[in-house]
Amino acid sequence: MKVDILASGSSGNCIAIRSHETTILIDVGIAKTKIEKRLLEVGIRPNHIAAIFITHAHGDHIKGLPLANKYKIPVYAAVEEWKSIHGVDEDLQGIKLPGKIMNINDFLVGAFRTHHDAYEPMGYTVKTEEGKKVSICLDTGHVDSEILAAMRDSDIYIIEANHEPKMVEVSDYPNSVKGRILSDMGHLSNQQTADALSKLIQGNGEKIFLTHLSSKNNMPTLAGITVIKTLMKKGLKKDKDYEIEVV
Repeated sequence: MKVDILASGSSGNCIAIRSHETTILIDVGIAKTKIEKRLLEVGIRPNHIAAIFITHAHGDHIKGLPLANKYKIPVYAAVEEWKSIHGVDEDLQGIKLPGKIMNINDFLVGAFRTHHDAYEPMGYTVKTEEGKKVSICLDTGHVDSEILAAMRDSDIYIIEANHEPKMVEVSDYPNSVKGRILSDMGHLSNQQTADALSKLIQGNGEKIFLTHLSSKNNMPTLAGITVIKTLMKKGLKKDKDYEIEVV
């Protein structure tokens, strides 16, 4: 299984996951032409994509959906999220409900509910027939026991580390936006992400991707250090017990 983070952050999110036989995308939050370019740069032909899965229907996750119509790619999202998804050809519209497993060639894709200010946001797990597993958790204000249960025993964790609370508090954002970011239906702070990973990482060489960092309210070094220090308290050492990349 190979993961390519094609875009990450408030300007757009797009993740490619591929096996020997199958490629799927999690979110398409940048322009179609940019997705096409970035796919080709990592050796993926757009017409070889088997499915697109949407975490939720905010613009930085669905901007590139015209890709689906061009290449006739099925699009899957929760029932309620289709209220905010428009322009996808009817025959390409799929529905993915939490708790059910979907076969996409040699992938098994599952969904779990997240906590964000969208109709029905969710994260995904993707397993191969060989038993490799990747979990994707973007845009959630907190991590609960159900999210942890769904993500547990993954080989690859893709999770947001959106902000540092003190940076949000002193930012020039309106108070309403600050409140949204910091709420239980907003985004994960660096420490929230670190705490979740401390419950998930077992020291079996797992790979962590920290994603969806705020360009104004976070710094890659800060996000990475927060996770590394928290995992160190558990006795886990970077590059020995796990790998981490901030994107």
